[in-house]
Amino acid sequence: MSDYFDMTGKVVLVTGGSRGLGHEMVRAFAAQGGDIVIASRKAEACEEVAAEVRAMGRKALAVGCHVGQWDALPALVEAAYDTFGKVDVLVNNAGIAPTAPSSIEVTEALFDKTVGVNFKGPFRLSALIGERMMAAGSGAIINVSSLAGVAPSRTYPVYSGAKSALNIMTQCHALEFGPKVRVNAIMCGPFWTDIAKSWRENADKNSTAALRRIGRPEEIATTALYLASDRSSFTTGAIIRLDGGVY
Repeated sequence: MSDYFDMTGKVVLVTGGSRGLGHEMVRAFAAQGGDIVIASRKAEACEEVAAEVRAMGRKALAVGCHVGQWDALPALVEAAYDTFGKVDVLVNNAGIAPTAPSSIEVTEALFDKTVGVNFKGPFRLSALIGERMMAAGSGAIINVSSLAGVAPSRTYPVYSGAKSALNIMTQCHALEFGPKVRVNAIMCGPFWTDIAKSWRENADKNSTAALRRIGRPEEIATTALYLASDRSSFTTGAIIRLDGGVY
């Protein structure tokens, strides 16, 4: 079974790939033989991760790109295809969750930025790359969603709305891009990442999930590899909960 998640010869584009869960998935795909396009707002951070991938013996391309900016995304796509000639797997991982004390205090700028990164960007990037995947006859798109998309919260109404939209978009694109391109989502609960360092210890200690803890970054890797590989050939339009059993 060691070759079940073999990514040899595959090109994987990961947004938000310079830190957190994105970084973990980059390393997992590279460890399984994939070549990686790492995209995030900070080009320098992307290049650091690209160097890490190259040290693993794989090819890597670092691209600074703000995925919430509609007009910035074609350049990211062109850079990937100019370098590798294809994208086999797209991981829409980049996300932000800014908050305001109340909905009346949410500014238009905060609203647009949150929806832009969490929904508009994945929509546009999926459209651009999904079209090429369909023409090539194969591909997999993985959207990284959040439990917030199905769990109402006083704190994250805009973020929750954007992730809820990402969930239904996943199923819409599964229908639109099928049968050769599969589109799925990983709906994450809280994870122990550098991004969560201000609250992760408390959340881990006081978790009421079935596993009584929050997730560890490496625990997203096998789910992502499964959805990216041919071993999930009958899985599309799925929204897989990865939350340790939150009920």
